[in-house]
Amino acid sequence: MTADNSGRTGRRGLDAVRRHLLPIAVSVLISAISAHAATETLAVLGNHRIDADTVRAYFHADANGHYDAAALDSGLKSLVATGLFEDVRIDRADGRIAVRVSEAKVLDRVAFEGNKKVKDAELSAAVQSKPRAGLQRATVQGDVARIIEAYHRVGRDDVRVVPEIIDRGNERVDLVFTITEGKKTPVRSVRFIGNHAYGARQLQAVIKTSATHLLSFVTGGDVYDPDRINADREQLRQYYRNHGYADAEVTSVNVDYDRATSGFDVTFAIEEGPPYRFGAIELSCNVPELNCERLRSLLLAQEGDVFDDGKLVKTTEAVTAELGRIGFPFAQVDPVILRNPTAHLAGVRFQVDQGRRTYVERIEIHGNSRTRDDVVRREFDFSEGDAYNKTLIDRAERRLRNLNYFKTVKISSTQGSSRDRVVLDVEVVDQATGDFNVSGGYSNTDGLLAEVKIGDRNVLGTGNTAQAAFTYGQFARGANLSFTSPYALGRTTPGIELFARQSAATTFQAFGSNTYGAALTLGMPVSEQTAILWRYSLYDQNVVLSPGTNPAAVSPAVRQAAAAGRQLVSQLGHTVTYSTLDNNKIPTNGIRSQLSQDLAGLGGDVRCRRTTDDVRYYRSINNDLTGMVRAQGGYITGWGGRQAPLLNSFFGGPTMVRGFAPGGFGPRDLTAGSTRDNVGGSVYWATTAELQSNIPGLPQEYGLRASAFVDAGTVFGYRGPTQNLQVANKNVIRSSVGVGMTWASPFGPLTVDYAVPLSKAAYDVVQPLRFSAGGF
Repeated sequence: MTADNSGRTGRRGLDAVRRHLLPIAVSVLISAISAHAATETLAVLGNHRIDADTVRAYFHADANGHYDAAALDSGLKSLVATGLFEDVRIDRADGRIAVRVSEAKVLDRVAFEGNKKVKDAELSAAVQSKPRAGLQRATVQGDVARIIEAYHRVGRDDVRVVPEIIDRGNERVDLVFTITEGKKTPVRSVRFIGNHAYGARQLQAVIKTSATHLLSFVTGGDVYDPDRINADREQLRQYYRNHGYADAEVTSVNVDYDRATSGFDVTFAIEEGPPYRFGAIELSCNVPELNCERLRSLLLAQEGDVFDDGKLVKTTEAVTAELGRIGFPFAQVDPVILRNPTAHLAGVRFQVDQGRRTYVERIEIHGNSRTRDDVVRREFDFSEGDAYNKTLIDRAERRLRNLNYFKTVKISSTQGSSRDRVVLDVEVVDQATGDFNVSGGYSNTDGLLAEVKIGDRNVLGTGNTAQAAFTYGQFARGANLSFTSPYALGRTTPGIELFARQSAATTFQAFGSNTYGAALTLGMPVSEQTAILWRYSLYDQNVVLSPGTNPAAVSPAVRQAAAAGRQLVSQLGHTVTYSTLDNNKIPTNGIRSQLSQDLAGLGGDVRCRRTTDDVRYYRSINNDLTGMVRAQGGYITGWGGRQAPLLNSFFGGPTMVRGFAPGGFGPRDLTAGSTRDNVGGSVYWATTAELQSNIPGLPQEYGLRASAFVDAGTVFGYRGPTQNLQVANKNVIRSSVGVGMTWASPFGPLTVDYAVPLSKAAYDVVQPLRFSAGGF
């Protein structure tokens, strides 16, 4: 009885368990089925070259395997952004997602036809369609706009661009842009309004944009380029601020297209403000442990001088660099201008504060399709990881522009990976740097002359400069090969030059010369205004008598030099250049000084020391008139018991005093029956006072300038043989007065001078008219 009851009780318990577990199992099974059903499948349709898994990789499901609307939208955008597909669509139904793709055809070739004014390389850099990438019709239309913009920058507004897609089979195509360039759309006029201190001609000389004229096809100044207009605007503002107008602004630039003349009219609106002079110059430091007085010697601005914003910029850079050198890299220098409009004084307080500790995380460079990154980076005084300093960044941007490798340069900064990190974005656009010139010319000195030059100032994008020049003339011929590599040794520039020069006897001298050799150079900047060039020269020289000349009639000094034969010159020297010129090509203000010294005798056959100096000072008198004062001089002497060779001596001529022939004055052999040659002196000096002016009525872009001058100077100190010859060696001052005209032509400088000697020796050779041309 007991056993039966216990058995029934056990069965009833088992049934109860089964009744409770069965619903639970069913529930679990249903949940599993539901979860399985919630996992959506993603099918890829229409793909041929691209693997389906590659497409699926752009879509990301959630933890349950579900693709919500945001995930599908993000994946679709990512697929489109790859450029591999012409079309992407997504269909979703019954837990099944279909990604339907239409693969873009592959570009075999991107070509340009009909383009002459813009090269293929420039257009290839402008467009985004690239060979071996997918064909995107939207990108092609954008490329059409980019090509049109490239033509606008060279003054072609009438350009038309038609893209053509050529099927090559196997899903591959060629993309050809057919270009109709149209007529040039030049700048017809450039005007200035609001300018009172400076005339239109003087302001036109400051900017690069110019009205079309006879030589515009060479100078390119009449091309309308928005980037150039913006640069011109800043140049005008800076010109005013560098010449006393501290409040000057170019408030607007209006560019209007005139359909009647098919050209642009450009108008610069200027607010000059009053002129200022520097007031009190102060220096204030709020940096702990910094001795402010040690920076005072770096201040370029002086109380009472005409206000010059350029001096403030240079002072700020110099002080910033010195602060970094002495251990304060985060210090910031801010020139605060304290204006007194009533007295027309602008005091300046250079405020030195401790800046925020910010570092340069990265320097990112783009747009340089040719120039290497390291060429750009070397213009910075800092690198990644160094302290961020806005002044040094501005200096780097200016240096990059001055390289003349780029059309445009822009440096901007963005937030880095943290608050104390900054990323610098350096955007540049390369421009052509190669040169090839074939020219011919004539001068009184060298006669008819032909020259071929080929070179590149940015060889293969390395920043190196290479040039070859070959000259063949009536009285002179030669060849010159040179190569320089800026910053190859830190901030110094090594270089090498190979040269060969031959000159023949002329109507001014009865002997010629041959010179063959090489020179090694090493240039280094000392400051923003000063540079030094070291050089070592090794060359062979000799005096050559004309075959038709009777040797007995030649001066004994010349015969002795010819009899000495070839002489090897081993020479070490340097040139120190100091310049504050506002424009190296056509200066109107500033000073330029060059001191050169050479020592020959480090081996070789010649022992001599040679020193020359040339100082020029320019000062603007009014809008069109510039005054120039020049002083030059030199001295040479032998050493070690040797005389200075004839060829290394000084010969007076038109480079010292105009109105005299080459070799026209200085010590001369007056021995009866001789050729009366100039035999050279050991000392010379010369001075010039000159007024330079634009030609009234002619555009500044023509490059024509007139001058009126007074020259004076002399050469004396003959040190050669004296036996059996009569040498006139008196220190006679030669002087002249004259007028001249210079054309800075695109093919080389052309100069015509007419000078009348005021004082001279009886035996001097005069030449009132002097004409020389670099080529036409």
